[in-house]
Amino acid sequence: MMKKKVLFSSLLFLMSAGVMAQFTISGKIYNQETGNPLPGAHVFVNETYLHTVSEPNGSYSFSGIKPGALSIRVTYLGFETLVKQVAVDQDMKLNLMLKAISFMSEEVIITAIRAGEKSPTTYSTIGKEEISSQNTGKDLPYFLTGIPSAVVSSDAGAGIGYTGIRIRGTDLSGINVTLNGVPVNDGESQNVYFVDLPDLAASISDIQVQRGVGTSTNGAASFGASINIKTETFHSEPYAEISSVAGSFNTFKNSVGFGTGLINSRWTMDGRISSIKSDGYIDRASSTLYSGYFSTGYYGKRDVFKAVVMLGQEVTDQAWDGVPKDSLVKNRTYNPSGEIHAQDGRFIGYYNNQIDHYNQNYFQLHYAHEFNKHVNLVSAAFLTTGKGYYESYKNNRSFSEYGLSDTIVGSDTIRSTNLIQQKWLDNKYYGTNLSLNALLGRFNLNAGAGWSNYEGDHFGKVIWAQVARMGEYDRNWYFNTGSKTEINVFTKATYDLNERITLYGDLQFRSIQYDMSGLHDDFRDLTQSHHFNFFNPKAGVVYAVNGNQSLYFSVAIANREPGRSVYRDSDANQKVLPERMTDFEVGYHVGGKHIKIETNLYYMDYKDQLVLTGQINNVGEAIKTNVAKSYRAGLELVAGVKLLNMMEWNLHGAYSQNKILDFISYTDDWYAWPEQVIDSMGTTNISFSPSVVAGSNLSVLPVKDFKISLISNYVGRQYIDNTQTKSRSLDPYFVNNLLINYSVMPKWVKQLDFMISLNNIFSQEYSSNAWVYTYYAGGDRPEEMNGYFPQAKFNFMVGLTLHF
Repeated sequence: MMKKKVLFSSLLFLMSAGVMAQFTISGKIYNQETGNPLPGAHVFVNETYLHTVSEPNGSYSFSGIKPGALSIRVTYLGFETLVKQVAVDQDMKLNLMLKAISFMSEEVIITAIRAGEKSPTTYSTIGKEEISSQNTGKDLPYFLTGIPSAVVSSDAGAGIGYTGIRIRGTDLSGINVTLNGVPVNDGESQNVYFVDLPDLAASISDIQVQRGVGTSTNGAASFGASINIKTETFHSEPYAEISSVAGSFNTFKNSVGFGTGLINSRWTMDGRISSIKSDGYIDRASSTLYSGYFSTGYYGKRDVFKAVVMLGQEVTDQAWDGVPKDSLVKNRTYNPSGEIHAQDGRFIGYYNNQIDHYNQNYFQLHYAHEFNKHVNLVSAAFLTTGKGYYESYKNNRSFSEYGLSDTIVGSDTIRSTNLIQQKWLDNKYYGTNLSLNALLGRFNLNAGAGWSNYEGDHFGKVIWAQVARMGEYDRNWYFNTGSKTEINVFTKATYDLNERITLYGDLQFRSIQYDMSGLHDDFRDLTQSHHFNFFNPKAGVVYAVNGNQSLYFSVAIANREPGRSVYRDSDANQKVLPERMTDFEVGYHVGGKHIKIETNLYYMDYKDQLVLTGQINNVGEAIKTNVAKSYRAGLELVAGVKLLNMMEWNLHGAYSQNKILDFISYTDDWYAWPEQVIDSMGTTNISFSPSVVAGSNLSVLPVKDFKISLISNYVGRQYIDNTQTKSRSLDPYFVNNLLINYSVMPKWVKQLDFMISLNNIFSQEYSSNAWVYTYYAGGDRPEEMNGYFPQAKFNFMVGLTLHF
């Protein structure tokens, strides 16, 4: 009994000692020059997850700090980052003085559209170090797999070439993407093709992903998420770097970067050129990509001027037809694109130029002026140009499909031929943005406005025909144009009601004029005009429980205009409505010395969401139609643990329900064309919306500058269409990658970075995307045509970067 009492007493003593050996660090953040307190400064304890924001009087506080050596890091817009080493053995009063930089910070360029610590927004930020450590030339979506609810896919199967991402089940046509605050989404399709900007990751400073509606921004509506990309910030010192990566599928990435550093303490210039080549995992799915990034800037005490040029060219083999389901087991890399058939239907080979060839260039001018430390004005002008085509071999096509005349040879009338077609897009997108940012006591205000205009020419050419009348090929067979003008105005503010409660309000108005004219490739007249006025209000509240914990709630409304394809494919008598979504978000954040947790609930309530139901137009093309009611509801979690100063484990997960209410499906009946079989199916799952998405990144640092990371991702079942039919779904998959990074600093260069990326180390066979077309052909059960997109089994990349 006595032994038990002694043991119990000892445990109580140790526990109490552990509790007592925890201290508080508190103080205020000041402007070194003026002595004024700095509210809103970000204060970090580097060795932990502890992070807080200074109060209106500049105060901050950390509790539960254990004895030992720590470093406190403070960042504030317009001031030099301060890192203070401290030895903690008692409660500390630590006032910190920040030195104003001698030039205006370019961070203000994206201030107006980003979520901050006191914004009731669900968001994640990916920094430059994380991006650089895994840059093997893959498209940008593959750098976002560590955020909740994200699912990526690659047409060629290895992440290079055409890729896509869905966040909360929403693809890139419903995700707002900006680059330095400049809209990226195509004006008509609202889509984003990151293949047009190869190796963009090499010139990125950081990426913020807001899930849900998020804050008001420039460009397309945010209907599932927004991706805000900020390119490279200037380097104060001159530098150069050479990077090479090589690996599976004859993949090679080479890039050269440079920077002048600050010239005369004011001017700077940076640049990069890259080339990426890969055969792809899928047969005949090669990519040849080139890109360039160039920027020059002037950094005055109150003014910043920055010019950015990004050039991109892609030539990719077409792999977007997918692999038929019946080929997945024995021939999962089969690519049917470009097949050539003889007149009797025999397969005789592949066309060797079945390609997509596109050039896209971005030109941006940014100017910011600081009236004082609390008020600044930011402006931008931009021009995006794109031009290119995809070329296809077509078997046994009727002359009438292309507006060509039948050909008479002797006494025979020839009505069809094999031919090669090109479909072209030539567009330009230009505009200007303006924002005013002000920190006025407890108010933080952002007001913005933008104007943009998009002009796109769509046309097709027949560049060769096996049989054709003289002069009737190598000419346009259709031509149409689209133009879109948008005006965007927003005002948002946070107000610190007291030291714990922050109120948030955000009002946005979008006005859109969209016009189409000319003939489509089937000679239908596309001429039409549409106008929209959208009001998108948002409101929320943040409650700081203490320095390490916070709660938030927000409600936001977003409206979205239909894209080009919806209007292009719809019949004249079809009424197409804009979509509307109300997004409710509730979140909780807690950060400790060795653990952090971020969790949130969301409910996204849609009205008139546009989905595929199987309905067709009067020429048999599938069309999107409005469904009255649908929703997405879910729980998302982000957690991190730091162990033994050498191990970090970051986890993320999402569980969701994604439903269409009262769904009606339509299936073609080939024996009763154009009649369709109609089936009322009640409540069904929304396509490509897995109920479970989870991931893990377990990193170990056995020695300094040597890091091994096991990166795992799980994606639950995805239905390919909206009928919730298991036979038309993608099986769940669990993929593991191993990433090894090592850095050394020899005397002859500034730094050497080594990287080994071992992907899908257990050779999981899975498909990440698919399409399906169902029809009845005389039987009781529907038949189908389909295409699946299998991803590569085990593959590797090895890289080396030299920093000078």
